[in-house]
Amino acid sequence: MPLFFISFLFVVIFFEFCQTSNQADSSNSINHMLLEERLSSLVKLGRFLADTPERIDQTIRIAEAKNRWFTKDNCTITVNSIIQTFLDPDALQSFTSSYKISDTLDQKRIGLVLAGNIPMVGFHDILCTFLSGHICQIKLSEKDNVLIPFFIDCLKEIDDRTAAFFVFTERLRDFDAVIATGSDNSAMYFESYFSKYPHIIRRNRHAVAVLTGKESEDDLMDVGRDVFRYFGLGCRSISKVYVPDDYDFNPIMAQLDHFKDIMNHSKYKNNFDYNRSIYLLNGVEHFVNDCVMMVRNDDLMSRIATIHYEYYSDYQELIRKLAAQKDQLQCVSSSEVLTDAVPFVGLGQSQCPNLVDFADGVDTMQFLLSL
Repeated sequence: MPLFFISFLFVVIFFEFCQTSNQADSSNSINHMLLEERLSSLVKLGRFLADTPERIDQTIRIAEAKNRWFTKDNCTITVNSIIQTFLDPDALQSFTSSYKISDTLDQKRIGLVLAGNIPMVGFHDILCTFLSGHICQIKLSEKDNVLIPFFIDCLKEIDDRTAAFFVFTERLRDFDAVIATGSDNSAMYFESYFSKYPHIIRRNRHAVAVLTGKESEDDLMDVGRDVFRYFGLGCRSISKVYVPDDYDFNPIMAQLDHFKDIMNHSKYKNNFDYNRSIYLLNGVEHFVNDCVMMVRNDDLMSRIATIHYEYYSDYQELIRKLAAQKDQLQCVSSSEVLTDAVPFVGLGQSQCPNLVDFADGVDTMQFLLSL
């Protein structure tokens, strides 16, 4: 064999070896971004989204077309809240500084089964998994499969190394731990199916408000925002209010009536009309205005376009009752300062979670870092 041919062959083989080696090194480095690099990419994502409202608007229109409950207003509120609260540089720095996040973490594949009751409700789990340094294996809800992929695609545009941290799948496989969110019924299935893996399984939770009768008109408007945002479909949507024995319902019904434009949404109006007819046919006493009904009922969960109410006579006894129900409560809203035994927020704040407001009160970051 001619010497020049042997030399040429050697060069080709050496070149291919270098290419393969470089690709392998690149692949290894992709999955091991430093925490500061991950934080930087998220901060850049927030700025990128804030600077490209036209792309967001286009994506929101697609999301609304696929799920009529995901209106432009509600999607916009969610996206802006994530940009301003979850992707804020100071908030991210403060949040991560509370944990010991190692850059030499033993990387795991975390299966994320996301809910779809309100827009991007599963984004916090994705964010925590990425910040911890693990890989997200994401099972989207078919009701919410537009906005989250859009956010991830934007993140990849900003830093292509992030691509290896996110895998979308129709079925979880080869995972090391699971975070699954669903109803009480689906949670029973999740508990059985994922029992041999480290897991967080979330069930139905509810938000309630405790009123004293001394609330101002502005306070009652705040209650209305927590009731009507996302049409009452969120686990932080006020579904029930506790009121004193002598409570006058006229002021709250008058203030809630300011939200009557919600009746322009056909799905909400259909639920209002159907549920009102059921109450009338069954002789169920209720207060009603142009957009919502209030029904006396002990259940925490209420129908769409309905708020349950329950009387109380002893404030301290009510606090003890709520504390006993804390496993069913996402948060309790009130103008009064409540006990630490229940997750308390001010009126109008139940739909405004921040990074440390973990769903069901379970510290997702601590779970992920303990794997």
